[in-house]
Amino acid sequence: MTSTQAARHKVVVIGSGFGGLFGTKALRRADVDVTVIAKTTHHLFQPLLYQVATGILSEGEIAPPTREVLSGQENARVILGEVTDIDLTAKTVTSRVLGRETTTSYDSLLVAAGASQSYFGNDHFAEFAPGMKSIDDALELRGRIFGAFEMAELGATRGDDVDHLLTFVVVGAGPTGVEMAGQIAELAHNTLRKDFRAINTRHARVVLVDAAPQVLPPFGAKLGEKAQRELEKLGVEVMLGGMVTEVDERGLEVKFKDGRTERIDSVAKIWAAGVQANPLGRTLSEQTGAPLDRAGRIAVNPDLTLPGHPEVFVVGDMIALDNLPGVAQVAIQGAKYAAKEIRNRLEGKAPQPPFKYFDKGSMAIISRFRAVAMVGKLRLTGIVAWLMWLAVHLVYLTGFKNQVSALMRWAITFISNNRSERTTTEQQIFARAALARLRRGAADLVSDPGIYDATRAMMEETRRQELEAAAEREAELTDSGARGVPAER
Repeated sequence: MTSTQAARHKVVVIGSGFGGLFGTKALRRADVDVTVIAKTTHHLFQPLLYQVATGILSEGEIAPPTREVLSGQENARVILGEVTDIDLTAKTVTSRVLGRETTTSYDSLLVAAGASQSYFGNDHFAEFAPGMKSIDDALELRGRIFGAFEMAELGATRGDDVDHLLTFVVVGAGPTGVEMAGQIAELAHNTLRKDFRAINTRHARVVLVDAAPQVLPPFGAKLGEKAQRELEKLGVEVMLGGMVTEVDERGLEVKFKDGRTERIDSVAKIWAAGVQANPLGRTLSEQTGAPLDRAGRIAVNPDLTLPGHPEVFVVGDMIALDNLPGVAQVAIQGAKYAAKEIRNRLEGKAPQPPFKYFDKGSMAIISRFRAVAMVGKLRLTGIVAWLMWLAVHLVYLTGFKNQVSALMRWAITFISNNRSERTTTEQQIFARAALARLRRGAADLVSDPGIYDATRAMMEETRRQELEAAAEREAELTDSGARGVPAER
């Protein structure tokens, strides 16, 4: 490494989501070295996860490899690992993968670690009702949804009651919950209607539950009512004003404001209610004194930096600033703003005005040819909103090949009502739970030299004890025979 290269400004970006990826790409012409640290090897287009879960798209079409996306950006490199610590004094980031730690130093830091599903203090619900925040979540849900139909067919063949297998519950009536409920209803009532013999998939029950008084609260009352009517036309039961108080393997309990409680028996449950910021927000708060809100988001300065640390930018779902929503555009615009501020500093230019979010609108698809859209003062429904939804999501999907592939899949699904991605395995459903039972997760399955040596020593000792016990038994039998005592068989 030359002295010129060593002197280059080092930027570390945490996360490969919208904020991390767009922030990195915005620095492609800057005189900096960018290191992206992410716990996955892909960039995830999260708004389309529900389409992976319901068999419309493959995971590769919404999650291209981060290395491939950034392969043409010579000043960027990618490190796999989950960030476990940030030392603002030493200016270092510590990441871990499979028990191995890596420490990376920085001059400027862009934290875009995103958010995870919130179970409002009931994290044990996740075992029975997966969220919708990762590819693992989507594939597990695909296995649970299609697997429920398979088990219902098997049970009905034996004459069993299969109502609980044909009841699907989506918790959360925001955009993700509405889109998921609509797609499961289409799947049951149209796509699978000729595939089974012992069950009638059209009799499947799809329930959408939320404690809020309306569907799609951010969209306003008018669009919320429209969305609810469209869902009900699809056969979705909309259950509002009900809070989920318990979830188990066979169902869940909903408590209403009037005090009554209702039990819904269901094997396939999807959690789409609430998010919480990445725990790194607390790490940063403890070192800067910046307060956290109830969702774990950290308060930042108007220029998206942390108090007392102008070299650290936080963007996206992790920030509490001006009541900004947790949507992709906030992360994208914030990351671009931070990247420009870094460039301005290096070039000796004046600081930018405070960050101002430009709201490009919100959209939610309900089913084929049905959607709602809110763009400024404009309110759209039906096929116009649906076409707008398709166009916007196609534009922001990363990579030309993914855009073409997604367009073709959508054409197949929306014209013929068939779905190409219906393959499921037991591993998809149970792998997460199996890993959770290991003390160190997947790290316990890796042949770490220390663990390997200890395991080998233990196996050798066990083998030695077995041989000694066998020799002792043989000696006892020989001695018994010599004395004329019948040996035990």
